[in-house]
Amino acid sequence: MNNPLTHFNEEGRARMVDVSDKDHTCRKAVATGVVHMQPGTLQLIQEGQIKKGDVLAVAQVAGIMGAKRTHEVIPMCHPLLLTGVDISFQINPDPEAGLCSITVNATVKVTGQTGVEMEALTAVSMTVLTIYDMCKAVDRGMYFTDIGLVHKSGGKSGTFDKEAVEAGK
Repeated sequence: MNNPLTHFNEEGRARMVDVSDKDHTCRKAVATGVVHMQPGTLQLIQEGQIKKGDVLAVAQVAGIMGAKRTHEVIPMCHPLLLTGVDISFQINPDPEAGLCSITVNATVKVTGQTGVEMEALTAVSMTVLTIYDMCKAVDRGMYFTDIGLVHKSGGKSGTFDKEAVEAGK
């Protein structure tokens, strides 16, 4: 069977890709996601009034832990020795629109034989899920949008920039 998808063997069955012949290169991936919430929820987060604690600090740690453990929850991911993980937040207060939001950005780096896109996406996912978990007592209507890869560099496939792709470059 000639299948262009790399996670299938000749028999069409799942496999972990063999990266042993790939070069070690510096690789980086950036992912993003948005968690939408009521204005009062954002205010409680900013004022440190959520009973479970400092929401963004805990969510940041959860995102870092998620990146480090990606291979444990995504079956075909390689365990990687990450060289850097950074989680940042952008507060988007817009009560006139009815909802506010927090944009989460995760940057993950490695020097290795395979990329860190899944680690960046897992970091964002764990971060927004933790925000939800910590705030669900006051806002069960929170939801997530726009989780996706925005940049990757390093490796044989080169650089990907979502903005460039959307601009048609």
